[in-house]
Amino acid sequence: MGKIVLVTGAARQLGGRFVRRIQRDPGVDRVIAVDAVAPEHQLGDALFVQADIRQSAIARVLAEHSVDTVVHLDVSAKALGAGGRTTVKETNVIGTMQLLGACQKSPTVQRLVVKSSTNVYGSAPRDPAVFTETTPPKSLPSGGFAKDAVEVEGYVRGFARRRPDVAVCVLRFANILGPEPDSPLADYLALPVLPTVLGYDPRLQFVHEDDVVDVLEIAAREPRRGTLNSGTFNIAGDGVLLLSQCSRRLGRPTVPVLLPAVTWVGSALRTIGMTDFSPEQIRLLTHGRVVSTVQMRETLGFRPKFTTAGTFAEFARSRGPGLLPPERVGRAVGRLAELPIGGGGQAGTTHSTHGAR
Repeated sequence: MGKIVLVTGAARQLGGRFVRRIQRDPGVDRVIAVDAVAPEHQLGDALFVQADIRQSAIARVLAEHSVDTVVHLDVSAKALGAGGRTTVKETNVIGTMQLLGACQKSPTVQRLVVKSSTNVYGSAPRDPAVFTETTPPKSLPSGGFAKDAVEVEGYVRGFARRRPDVAVCVLRFANILGPEPDSPLADYLALPVLPTVLGYDPRLQFVHEDDVVDVLEIAAREPRRGTLNSGTFNIAGDGVLLLSQCSRRLGRPTVPVLLPAVTWVGSALRTIGMTDFSPEQIRLLTHGRVVSTVQMRETLGFRPKFTTAGTFAEFARSRGPGLLPPERVGRAVGRLAELPIGGGGQAGTTHSTHGAR
């Protein structure tokens, strides 16, 4: 008999895509799709079970279907429907605790894949140029989704110690973009005018939705010859983009704001429901974050189809033209860079190491 795969977060766009993909794997016998709300998209031949992972009922689902592979995708920065930040945190943290407790008691579970985020590294002014999987953050995230991800990974490490017989894979995704993104950063980039932190131009990395589904499938299978899909891996497209480059490619003007005022701007945007401009996102848009993907390539054996720039181009095409044509913005920036300033310096000769200048 083939594998029996349980996928949490099936009502989300990414979860639905993965459910449809994994059931096409000839080595998979059944797919159990789980979420607290019914999905609006199709799940193919998967069996949908409406269950809240925050409740102990998830243990019965694992036992009833003799699940051997669990793919935990219900770790997110955004709530579905009318749920707020409290619901998100409870699902991320308490839901993960309940799910891991059920997996620990299950004699059939053999593999666990957990969706995490590079947010666990935080964003700080003295961060290293590039984070590896073993680099400790300069300052642990103090709240929001980043703190949720840190707590989730802590519980997963505890589970791995208690069940060394289970293969555990944690995938730390960079900012996920594509034609149908569902993240606070995507909401921010969709604003007609982008508020930025005055004096900073952070470096950003992106990973395409298609690559996310591809690497999840690799993690859920037995490892290929010469690879290992147990452990923690950074997942991101090649290259980086500066926030200023992103705004020009979108054709969206920026409004630089002094750092102390950014929090007020974020609160205003949250109040009117335009985007979740949280403190962790403000730090990302101040200091940026870049991670190493060496282990993703050499150990996991995964090579993304899309670069960071290619991922962003797909996202930009899906958003439509901004207020300013990107070509005109690029020409204007080029002309400004050629203007002499003071003692012969040039506008545009900015230096960015960790996003600050």
